[in-house]
Amino acid sequence: MPEKMCKKKHLTSFQLIILGFAGVILLGSILLMLPVSSLDKVPTPFHEALFTATSAVCVTGLVVKDSGSYWSVFGQTVILALIQIGGLGVVTVAAAVSLLSGKKISLMQRSTMQDAISAPKVGGIVRLTRFILKGTLLIEAAGAMLLLPVFVSDYGLKGIWMAAFHSVSAFCNAGFDILGTADNAFPSLTGYSGNILINVVIMLLIITGGIGFLTWDDIYRNKMNFKRYRMQSKIILMTTVCLIVFPAFFFFACDLKNLPAGERLLAAMFQSVTTRTAGFNTIDISEMSEASKAVMILLMLIGGSPGSTAGGMKTTTFTVLILNAIATFRSQENAGAFGRRLEYHVIKNAATIAMLYFTLFFCGGVAISVYEGLPLLDCLYEAASAVGTVGLTLGVTPGLHVFSQVVLIILMYLGRVGGLTLIYAVFSGRNKGNAKLPLEKITVG
Repeated sequence: MPEKMCKKKHLTSFQLIILGFAGVILLGSILLMLPVSSLDKVPTPFHEALFTATSAVCVTGLVVKDSGSYWSVFGQTVILALIQIGGLGVVTVAAAVSLLSGKKISLMQRSTMQDAISAPKVGGIVRLTRFILKGTLLIEAAGAMLLLPVFVSDYGLKGIWMAAFHSVSAFCNAGFDILGTADNAFPSLTGYSGNILINVVIMLLIITGGIGFLTWDDIYRNKMNFKRYRMQSKIILMTTVCLIVFPAFFFFACDLKNLPAGERLLAAMFQSVTTRTAGFNTIDISEMSEASKAVMILLMLIGGSPGSTAGGMKTTTFTVLILNAIATFRSQENAGAFGRRLEYHVIKNAATIAMLYFTLFFCGGVAISVYEGLPLLDCLYEAASAVGTVGLTLGVTPGLHVFSQVVLIILMYLGRVGGLTLIYAVFSGRNKGNAKLPLEKITVG
């Protein structure tokens, strides 16, 4: 038998990641279809269970059934487990199980973990995984404790479950809420728009989950010594601040004029934070101006940071493209920041990822608009929310037909596994040689 026939074809780490997400989504769909998962004890149609499971694992928050009034405590527990797995990442959860059982982590597993959390090197990956798990548990517990007084005051003992659910959902940037009732479905946090404690705690959880595990590690190791941070952490923190402050100022100036000044500032800040993949809202998004909706679409596409609980094309991708544009404007050969030069392949990857997300967003929005006969801006908003794994909606998603739901499912899945993960999983090993083709110049711009 030829030697080639004897060789086993192993899955790459990127293929394991996308298959892992798909497996968890399928399992979650089966559990949510069970009668015990719904309050009325009736089976949930497969496409609706699949949509909910995908939204939970991909930490999106778009739903076709109100999470508070449709799902039972069992169903909500399944959703919360899917959110936690999706937020940490399937590979990280699998590694946690191995660590708890005392098994050794193989080199292949370490390499997969490295790709899953966007770590710069394999060395120290087990220590970093332990750090992520301990940090996640601590932050989510602290968030739940801070939310507890308000929810217990409003819901009694049920408030304990409310606090835990919303703390995990916020930290994982999922945007799921269980505050809806039969008379008031899909409310998100609109009932707490003026509650400073709820707003501040949820915002802090969203930001903490969205800046990335490696940034946590930098802050933990180097404390407030900003100069010693990795360039990636510096870029993430600076970009995050800018993407919170400037949109908040825009929303405050252009919208929310019917609110008192203090509540208006709080609402503007919350919408700025939540738009980049969290999915909670404290006001009716559909009543905002078209200019604000357009800004929100851009923020949703940018998303969170690499190796975080958030989705989107990532803050670093956005900033690398801006830095490259600035270098081009200045006729500089290399783009850089904080006294460091960016590698060429990083800029190339950033351009590829941005193109992928914009293509998915635009094609998805147009497809839904054509099929449903809805305004294009509304459909583009839903598509951006799905591919950016945000979960904000203009009220369109619950009324969509199966075809449009499938489009959103695909966008959520592709948006969560990540642009580079998808590209490497599909095209890994396709390049059979490094021979360069003849060079010929073309004019751009």
